[in-house]
Amino acid sequence: MIIYEIPGRGNIQIENIVFDYNGTIAVDGKLIDGVEELFLELERYANIYILTADTYGTVVEQCKSIPGKVLTFPQENAGESKKDIVKKLGSNKTMVVGNGFNDVPMFEEGVLSIAIIEGEGASGKLLGQADIVSRNIVEAINIILSKNKVKATLRN
Repeated sequence: MIIYEIPGRGNIQIENIVFDYNGTIAVDGKLIDGVEELFLELERYANIYILTADTYGTVVEQCKSIPGKVLTFPQENAGESKKDIVKKLGSNKTMVVGNGFNDVPMFEEGVLSIAIIEGEGASGKLLGQADIVSRNIVEAINIILSKNKVKATLRN
């Protein structure tokens, strides 16, 4: 579990971290360099979930050596599928990380959210829903792992 102590906002306890796959931890269906090593560190503190409609059909092969549970869903209504997964995990203890328009519903549902602007870009509507915006996934995971960075960004 990760506990962030945010001045003016109280404590936020994170048990689960949900990552969108394409555009967030992968670009063009290929895992981004550095993600595997950072997930090995991150799994010490939280359960990791990777959500995808598997557009490129690569998620099983690409994620075989990284910790976390891959959850797939139909391409139709992807946003609602992601939101439902976050609800089932427990909205009040789940952080979400994504880049696309279909991540907006899970950003509204999760207790803390990070938008990624990676090689596939990011939805402008998603950026307005994010608690934190990061330039790339490696930077975002390092922020997650640093309680002081989260505190500095989110303090009241």
